[in-house]
Amino acid sequence: MRVRSLAPLLAAGGLLATSLPLLSATQAAAAPVSDYSPQKPAWHRCSPDQPASYECATLKVPLDYQHPRGKTLDLAISRIKSQNPAKRHGIMLLNPGGPGGSGLDLPLMMDEAMPKEVKERYDLIGFDPRGVGASSPISCGLNDAEQKFDRAYRPETFPGDVAWARTVADKCREKAGSVLPYITTRNTARDMDAIRAALGERKVSYLGYSYGTYLGAVYSQMFPGRTDRFVLDSGVDPQRIWRGMIQVWATEAEPAFARFTRWTAEHDGEYHLGATPEAVSSVFWGLVARADREPIDFQGQKLTGDDLRASRALFFYPQQAAPAVAALKAAAEGTPPPQGLKVPDLRQFTGTAKPVQGKTSPAPAPAPDNGIAVFWSVACGDTDAWPRDPEQYRRDAVRDKAAYPLYGDFASNIKPCAFWQRPAEAATPMKTRADVLTVQNEWDSQTPLVSGQGLHRALKGSRSVLALGGEGHGVYLADPNSCASAPVNAYLTTGRLPARDISCRTAPGLAERQQEGTAPLPLPSTPGRF
Repeated sequence: MRVRSLAPLLAAGGLLATSLPLLSATQAAAAPVSDYSPQKPAWHRCSPDQPASYECATLKVPLDYQHPRGKTLDLAISRIKSQNPAKRHGIMLLNPGGPGGSGLDLPLMMDEAMPKEVKERYDLIGFDPRGVGASSPISCGLNDAEQKFDRAYRPETFPGDVAWARTVADKCREKAGSVLPYITTRNTARDMDAIRAALGERKVSYLGYSYGTYLGAVYSQMFPGRTDRFVLDSGVDPQRIWRGMIQVWATEAEPAFARFTRWTAEHDGEYHLGATPEAVSSVFWGLVARADREPIDFQGQKLTGDDLRASRALFFYPQQAAPAVAALKAAAEGTPPPQGLKVPDLRQFTGTAKPVQGKTSPAPAPAPDNGIAVFWSVACGDTDAWPRDPEQYRRDAVRDKAAYPLYGDFASNIKPCAFWQRPAEAATPMKTRADVLTVQNEWDSQTPLVSGQGLHRALKGSRSVLALGGEGHGVYLADPNSCASAPVNAYLTTGRLPARDISCRTAPGLAERQQEGTAPLPLPSTPGRF
């Protein structure tokens, strides 16, 4: 899952009729990276308009590590070397989330945002995961409508949703079917180990956000002896990959919405949406019903009730949600909104905004659907847990629309994985001790608290840092005021995990600080994904 900017860096995401043989977890772990000897990278300056210290290279890696001398993919990597060889500890690989997020320019961002005492201990290593950006990018040839992620369940539109899911899977099979089975988290973890080997390092340190936490967890299980200092920020629960990670958006939107109604009722004098949580809730659901009858003209869009429900991430930020709902109410009534409101752009919460980008990548832009093609390839190819019967998705969507009215039907509605080919490998079991650090905000819309707690439980030996009151997707460096910064910096500097799990208190309001330009790390992101 993915960080939408680093604090939006997460505020976001069947082929072949015949199935591939399913490897056991033991067989999969034995996939021999040792049989593949990566070449030494030929480093060069990434771009004349970027610092000379920012270097790029390309590695050839096997498409299929079971056949390491067969077809290959290009893997784009980058680095900024430690400026203090006396304090250098090793390399730190970086991942921004996704699946489908480009990480090639992360060394530039981290070099600016990381404290000196941390970054001087590492060569910062960025990479575009296989299939992404400059790393042999894939495409399914999907148009804008086919890339649309959020689909509400309605009986009259469900056949069209089934047709959409089948079309996406069919187009991916036709366009990239020979590659898609190998665009998976396990193979990306193998690529990480290939980078380690190519750089001549014994171990890897790592900072991964959102989906990058699952990638880091998988690496820790496949290559435990090579896992050094790992920070897994905004956690994906390995027990929920991947349908469960989408469904958790629905279950956890409900307590976030309840928190929003309480906060807004306490500020009724400013927003005039009701003096009780029940009154605030009634106003919102009245707007949903009204927009279903006649779309509301707002911020240059015609918003339906489904559009309003799809903005479920908004309610994790009460100080953003209250002015947005107040302005929506005024637009529906044809009256001026209350004076002085700072109204956010709803598109950033409904997945219709353009992705937040970091610095310009030196590589040419991939196809417009590259990110979503990788997303489905990983989400469908990592696990065989997706239902194959469209009727089960219909039943689940009906059930969850009643149980979780804000987003339940969106989350459980049919997805292209219903028609994807069977995975080439089993999902990675989390059985090996992993002395890593997990980091989590209490109010994270994309990888909610229960997900981060699930990652911590799954990785025996891990320690956690929980920022109570923290809002937003992405903690370390995403919010410079986070109480989590000090323990993360201490771990990355010394290599010593905290003696016990840490809970600390962070002031909310990250979204406001981002809007004012004081949150420094705009990691690349695509709305609506991990």
